[in-house]
Amino acid sequence: MFRKVLIANRGEIALRVHRACQEMGIATVAVHSTADNTAMHVRLADESVCIGPPAARDSYLNMAAIISAALITGAEAVHPGYGFLSENANFAEMVEAHGLAFIGPTAAHIRMMGDKIAAKDAMRRLGVPLVPGSLGALATLEEAREVAAAVKYPVLIKAAAGGGGRGMKVAHREDELEEAWRVARTEAKAAFGDDSVYLEKYLDRPRHIEMQVLADTHGNVVHFGERDCSLQRRHQKLVEEAGSPVLSAAERDALGAQVTDALRGLGYRNAGTLEFLWQDGQFAFIEMNTRLQVEHPVTEMVCGVDLVREQVRIAAGEPLGYGQEDVRFNGHAIECRITAEDPDTFAPSPGRVEMYHAPGGLGVRVDSALYSGYTVPPHYDSLVAKLVVHAATRAEAIARLRRALKEMVVGGIRTTIPLHQKIVADPEFQAGDYTIHWLERFVARNAREE
Repeated sequence: MFRKVLIANRGEIALRVHRACQEMGIATVAVHSTADNTAMHVRLADESVCIGPPAARDSYLNMAAIISAALITGAEAVHPGYGFLSENANFAEMVEAHGLAFIGPTAAHIRMMGDKIAAKDAMRRLGVPLVPGSLGALATLEEAREVAAAVKYPVLIKAAAGGGGRGMKVAHREDELEEAWRVARTEAKAAFGDDSVYLEKYLDRPRHIEMQVLADTHGNVVHFGERDCSLQRRHQKLVEEAGSPVLSAAERDALGAQVTDALRGLGYRNAGTLEFLWQDGQFAFIEMNTRLQVEHPVTEMVCGVDLVREQVRIAAGEPLGYGQEDVRFNGHAIECRITAEDPDTFAPSPGRVEMYHAPGGLGVRVDSALYSGYTVPPHYDSLVAKLVVHAATRAEAIARLRRALKEMVVGGIRTTIPLHQKIVADPEFQAGDYTIHWLERFVARNAREE
C-alpha cells in the first residue's frame, strides 16, 4: 500500500480524498494555488505545496508543477479527484512516466472515452445499446442531413470532444439543421479545439441514468447500481438519486451485467461511470466518465462502500476482494449540490462565509470544505457543499432532505439552498415524475411566479 498520496485537486473533493487516505494510514500532500492558502484541504493535509497563482491554468492545470510537488514530497501516487486533470490522458501518462501511480484508469482508456465517437464505437462493438445516429464524425452538412432523415427529427448535433452542454444543439426540423450544425461546430472548436461533431436522435422525455463500476487489475469488475441524474440545468446536474425512481431491480441487474461485461472486455481498471438515456424502458449509452463522479456519495450511502478507498486499493494492485453477489443495495439516497450562486439568477456569489452550520442527524452527510470565516474564491467551480441523505425509502429520504435543508446555514454569500427547498417540496419531484427537461421548466415557472 502507498505511504503517501498527492491530491491533485481542491475543495470538497480534495478533502474527501484526504479523509479516505487518513483512514487507510496514508499521508497526504495537498497542492494549492495562492487563492487557496487557507483552504480546509491545505490545513488538514500532512504536507502542502503552493503550485501557482489563482488562475487554474497556472496552478491546478499545471501538470509540471503538480508532478514536481509529488516528487519533491516523496509521494508515491496521485489522486486527481474530479474536474481539472482527472480525465487528461497526457497527465496520467506523465504521472506514470515519473514512476508514480495514477489513481484512475489507464491513459488509453481515458483517451478513448474522452472522444465520444470512439467511446460509442467501443460500446457498440461490445453490445451496449446506443442512441440512433451517425456511426462517427460527420464530415459535411449533407451527411448530417442524410442521417437526420434516417433517424427522423428532432435530432441533436453534439461535439465529439464535448461535455457540459457545449457544442450541443437541437434541430427540431430540417430547416433548423444547418444553423444547429454551424453553431455546434463553432462552439466545439472554441471550447475543445476540435470542431468534430456527430448526430443523434433527440429524445423528448428521457431520464439520465448512470451506472457506477469498479474494476481491479485482476479481471474483477463489479457494479454498484444506478444513479438517476435527470435533474439538470443546462446539462449540469443539481440533484442525484440512488436508485432511480423508475427502474426495477431486474432492470438494474440487467444493465449492470451489460456494463460489467463491457468493461471486462475493455480490460478497464479503477472507477468508471457509464451514462445512459432511458426512455420507454429502453437504455441508450451516451458517454463514460473515467473518474470519480461528483455524485458518488449517494452510491456509497446505499451500498456501504468507500469508493475512494477502493480506488486507492486498486491503484496499489490489490484485488477488490468481493464479487457482484456481495454487493447489497439498502434504502434510498439523494444528493443536492449546493453552489455559491444566486438561487434565482444563478449569478456567481463568491465571498466571505460569515456563518456556516451543517445539518446533522441520522442518515445525513455533508461533503464540504466550508468553514466560518472562509472566503469562497471567484476563480473556480461554484460547488461549495454536497448535502446527502439516506433512508429506508425514497419518501423518508425526501422528508429527511427537507429537514436537513432547513437546518443548513451558509451566511455571507448567496447559495442555491432555497432552490433545492423548492424542488424537494414540488409534488412532481416527490412522485419521481421528471425527465432531464423538467428542471429547466421548473426554474422558468418559478421565475414567472415571482
